[in-house]
Amino acid sequence: MKKDTLKRLLSYAKPYRAKVVMTVITALLSVGFTLAVPVLTGRAVDLIIGKGLTDYKGILKNVLLILICTAATVVCQYVMTVFTNSIAYGMIKDLRCEAFKRLQKLPMGTVDSTPHGEILSRIIQDIDQISDGLLMGFTQLFTGAATILGTLGFMLSISVKIALVVVILTPLSMFTASFIARKTFSFFKAQSESRGKLTALIEEMISGQRTVKAFGYEDRAQKRFDVLNNDLKNLSVKAVFFSSLVNPTTRFVNSIVYASVGIFGAFSAIKAVITVGQLTCFLSYANQYTKPFNEISEVVAELQNALACARRVFALIDMPTEIPEPDNAVEMTAPDGNVALKNVSFSYKPEIKLIENLNLSVNSGQRIAIVGPTGCGKTTLINLLMRFYDVTGGEISVSGVNIKNITRKSLRNSYGMVLQETWLFEGSVRDNIAYGNPEATDEEIIAAAKSAHAHSFIKRLPQGYDTILSGEGGSLSQGQKQLLCIARVMLSLPPMLILDEATSSIDTLTERRIQDAFANMMNGRTSFIVAHRLSTIKSADCILVMKAGHIIEQGTHDELMSKNGFYANLYNSQFSQE
Repeated sequence: MKKDTLKRLLSYAKPYRAKVVMTVITALLSVGFTLAVPVLTGRAVDLIIGKGLTDYKGILKNVLLILICTAATVVCQYVMTVFTNSIAYGMIKDLRCEAFKRLQKLPMGTVDSTPHGEILSRIIQDIDQISDGLLMGFTQLFTGAATILGTLGFMLSISVKIALVVVILTPLSMFTASFIARKTFSFFKAQSESRGKLTALIEEMISGQRTVKAFGYEDRAQKRFDVLNNDLKNLSVKAVFFSSLVNPTTRFVNSIVYASVGIFGAFSAIKAVITVGQLTCFLSYANQYTKPFNEISEVVAELQNALACARRVFALIDMPTEIPEPDNAVEMTAPDGNVALKNVSFSYKPEIKLIENLNLSVNSGQRIAIVGPTGCGKTTLINLLMRFYDVTGGEISVSGVNIKNITRKSLRNSYGMVLQETWLFEGSVRDNIAYGNPEATDEEIIAAAKSAHAHSFIKRLPQGYDTILSGEGGSLSQGQKQLLCIARVMLSLPPMLILDEATSSIDTLTERRIQDAFANMMNGRTSFIVAHRLSTIKSADCILVMKAGHIIEQGTHDELMSKNGFYANLYNSQFSQE
């Protein structure tokens, strides 16, 4: 499984093949120049052995060559670092783009059922962890592998017997690093999952801070946080502890290797098998040979964390997308407003039935009001019309075409939607109103704001239409946020409208004015209106009364009142309360 994850992660390096080649070349050059220094040092040592035999010119020549090699090493390492950073951050950019692109294609059911903080953790924090692992990997693996092979070659050229001592003892270091790496992977995987749960809780508490404070949930929230935070701490300590064992254990083994080479080499020098300079060179190579194992062991530990995070990111990327649109999907440009539902069935969970055999025919320009008790399926019906969810049975058609054969973008562009839940993004008031129509002129934006009765409070803002709002609307009241959302729809003026409790947060006086604006906007447009305040829908062409996923009554306000049925009881009970 880890091999598959690593292979898939490295596949993101394919667009950067040329840079990978350059990285390998500069790594080899850097190692070559580095390995030349011990040879030159050994020669210089041999030039000062013996009384009166010091060759100052030869020493000076070797010192100059050492300086040149050192300078060349620095340049090569700098160039290699530039390439490795470019490769790693390029791969991370592509991976994050793919994850975000997949997020845009996930079904609403998947997004609704997955904690948003968990998704944020995967796209931001987990990918950052992958970035750290890739940077260490590209920086140290190339040079480490080249150093091991290069030093081994040089040592064999000097003395095969001493080189064999190094080769025989080296597997101890590799075995130790491999054993610990296997142990750390499970801890890093659990750490990533725990981090995702903690992020989800924090996101939940921040977005619902008013509710948390209103119900005095702070202490319980703190207890939940402490439990998750403590779990993350324990898992992090275990992961870091086991990964930190790699370096000291491999250093201990490498010290044994270095000491063995020193002892064996010293006896060889005494017997004149090698020179003192060659012994000096050999000791330097033995140190350089074992050093990459320490670095690679650190990289392996970091890669365990990166691979654990990569698996979670790939799990997000592999989530099933929305049902693909057919190749011959219709691009709807000018729908006539006729909407039909034939034997529509839908349920969020197969075992819990919600909407069954729902039939409805809406003619162009009609105003359809949808009323009923909470949980009867009003908002669900809106989700089906917009194709946020797909029906499990039957079909919905617009202008005589099954919406499954219409591109989602053109279908949703045909509707203007104002929800009870407001949504504003970080940007100016002007940009928020022009969200659905970026090409709108200032005059059109202001006209839409005036129609929504938002112009007066916008002018009182510090910079008017240029005032920057935070993602939650800043200091705006809930009613002001809703007015901006209404202005957004009034600017785009789509062929059909969906108003789901669109004036729920607005005072009665402003609501009456907006109802007049809505009446003008709905003129000639097919409109679906979800409302709890039944006095606001008396003028609807048809009122659908829903209960437990079924339409139990339909007709005009007067027709339904004359039947003295469920709607009449609902209306009279509300009127008596008022």
